[in-house]
Amino acid sequence: IMAVPAHDSRDYAFARHFNLPIIPLIEGCDISEESFDAKEGIMVNSGFLNGMTVKQAIPAAIDEVEKRGLGYRKINYRLRDAIFSRQRYWGEPFPIYYKEEMPYTLDESELPLELPEVDKFLPTETGEPPLGRAQNWQTKEGYPLELNTMPGFAGSSAYYLRYMDPHNNESLVSEKANTYWRDVDLYIGGTEHATGHLVYSRFWNKFLFDLGVSCEEEPFKKLVNQGMIQGRSNFVYRIKGSNTFVSYNLREQYEVTPIHVDVNIVHNDLLDLDAFRQWSPEYKTAEFILEDGKYVCGWAVEKMSKSMYNVVNPDDIVEKYGADTLRLYEMFLGPLEQSKPWDTNGIDGVHRFLRKVWNLFYREGVLAVTDDQPSKEALKSLHKLIKKVTHDIENFSFNTSVSAFMICLNELTALACREREVLSDLAVCLAPFAPHLAEELWHALGNETSVCDAAWPVCNEEYLKEDAFPYAISFNGKSRFILEFAADAVNEEIEKAVLEHPQSQKWLEGKTPKKIIIVPKKIVNVVV
Repeated sequence: IMAVPAHDSRDYAFARHFNLPIIPLIEGCDISEESFDAKEGIMVNSGFLNGMTVKQAIPAAIDEVEKRGLGYRKINYRLRDAIFSRQRYWGEPFPIYYKEEMPYTLDESELPLELPEVDKFLPTETGEPPLGRAQNWQTKEGYPLELNTMPGFAGSSAYYLRYMDPHNNESLVSEKANTYWRDVDLYIGGTEHATGHLVYSRFWNKFLFDLGVSCEEEPFKKLVNQGMIQGRSNFVYRIKGSNTFVSYNLREQYEVTPIHVDVNIVHNDLLDLDAFRQWSPEYKTAEFILEDGKYVCGWAVEKMSKSMYNVVNPDDIVEKYGADTLRLYEMFLGPLEQSKPWDTNGIDGVHRFLRKVWNLFYREGVLAVTDDQPSKEALKSLHKLIKKVTHDIENFSFNTSVSAFMICLNELTALACREREVLSDLAVCLAPFAPHLAEELWHALGNETSVCDAAWPVCNEEYLKEDAFPYAISFNGKSRFILEFAADAVNEEIEKAVLEHPQSQKWLEGKTPKKIIIVPKKIVNVVV
């Protein structure tokens, strides 16, 4: 908040320097060491603004200024000219030539102007851009062409329109193709795109919309910002002035310096001592103080960086576990929109899951699928999965889809399900998540086409209907035991069964119930 020392770092420094009073305007904020710059909290020491939130106080203060005739609202836009030229080779050349040092545009008949051949992509010895190396970079009349090229956002801002009609030699996109495809259904990109590509694309599209080239004013129908996969760093602790390293839980007993260590020589936070000695010449003679014969490393979640030795090479994961395991585990880490740490400690579980899927189809290396009619329980498990995964894919909730697969697999395994009707749909559902395994299983079932061409299963709600529900039987509000009743059981039937049950006699103590409360499909409470 400008001009308020307690809530603006520059004014705070000024007030401190000249020993001016620093009065907090936000309740409970700590300004003992620095200003409280966050525009949140409840206003104090502010007259008529007291008790308001900062968000409420700002427009209220402006209203008061206008009411007293001291000033008025004004919006200041910080607009700056965008530099649209780059001193590099890769980029669209400007259709500009120079005559007597004045710029002129090429005639449309001379377009497109394409990049010339150059011997190097570096600036010239005299400091000109790389196009200065081109031979005969000039018009037919001999006038020199512009040496700068357009920035990346020139060619990348309207690419989606070109995708609609890529072979059109007459225009960017035909009206027929544009009105058919219209816009981008889904844009997935990091949050940094909000101040970059999205700004440029929307600007270009609005310009093209005004010209009648684009039929939609907005280019993107839906935006999803994916989170970042963060690194999980590991640390060893060197006793100062020595080449001795102490295990994590013993580090408080010594004066130590934490040092980043390559995560590839650490497994489940346990250091490979021999690999550590070979990792760097200075650690060749390293000594260790262990706990229970093991060296436990510390850890922290940080941005992946070579300097922190926490970069994970996906090729190594693929080589050890396979591409499907890597793919599935990335989805399982957490919601798509959230940043999450990469941690290989749980990847073994995902790998075991895929092996269990395989074992559902095979027994001792032989295909064990039958053409028998599946049980109601197996069909219920399958169609719960179909419903859940179909919904989750539409909402990009891939992590919960993986959880649903694991639940379904456990249920089908417990049922010893081998029926083709169930396993065929299971393979199709698995295809977007573990395509290689799904393809193998699909062909093992006798299909000749790709699983990618198979029709997506449709949930049959009939299989999801519950035949019976468990009821918690309570006496005076305390749950005592569980009874199961048919879904269509009426209250009289439930009351009779509860009162006649042997366990009820213990809690009734020969008394007649005052009241019996039944919450359908959930609970029965007997008031004694």
